[in-house]
Amino acid sequence: MSGGGIAPDELRQLVREALREVLPGPAAGAGPPQDGPVYTVRDGVAEVETVSLRTDAELAAFITRLLHLLENPARRADLRTGRLRFRLAPGGAAGSARPSRRVGKGAVTEAVVRDAARAGARLVLGRGAVLTPLARDRARAMGVEIEKER
Repeated sequence: MSGGGIAPDELRQLVREALREVLPGPAAGAGPPQDGPVYTVRDGVAEVETVSLRTDAELAAFITRLLHLLENPARRADLRTGRLRFRLAPGGAAGSARPSRRVGKGAVTEAVVRDAARAGARLVLGRGAVLTPLARDRARAMGVEIEKER
């Protein structure tokens, strides 16, 4: 394929992976149980961000993130209606000390990666989220950590 596009076989594989993660199958429910509430599309929840509030710096980063979200009328509406929700990161879990932003479904684009980089956050991709190739490149360039939930 010319023009720097994605090869057809690679595109097919990405679509298969995305469908496998979104559609129920024999392995559905086979993973470890999740902490906190589990939201479905029927609940009207489009996105759940995991936040850690163990230090003053993490609290300040979360407040800065909220202020940034409230500047955008669409994101403000998502917060008000509950389409965007937050959940606390487990307190005793080892891992990255950086705040995280969870994307439950949909395409994760360069803009999402840029927002995470500005907030100093890592991205946690849910089963229904698909990372675009350009977003992956942008994340590498900006040092944004990406974790895929299983």
